[in-house]
Amino acid sequence: MPNYRIIVDLSDRKLHLLDENRVVKTYPVGIGRMVTSTPTGEFTIINKQENPGGPFGALWMGLSKPHYGIHGTNDPASIGHEVSHGCIRMHNEDVLELSSYVPVGTRVTIRP
Repeated sequence: MPNYRIIVDLSDRKLHLLDENRVVKTYPVGIGRMVTSTPTGEFTIINKQENPGGPFGALWMGLSKPHYGIHGTNDPASIGHEVSHGCIRMHNEDVLELSSYVPVGTRVTIRP
């Protein structure tokens, strides 16, 4: 059985899905603006919601830091840029794929 975890590298705006210590997938992400930066540290996925509405695209995965999450977007051109209020934005098809791998409780490391 896989042991998935997520590492988000803010410096290169990539999200890596790992099984143990092996990178399984890498996705481009949008991150927080300078004034609303994405928090760094260790978190877990605490909930998932499909079709949350608004700017959150096809799926929301809430993090253990309140008001922050990994989610889709209704603005695909924003991926790869500093555009959010601190959340991690992904292409809708990417966040749906990622969600199929990771259950609630998955560890998420966000590093500078």
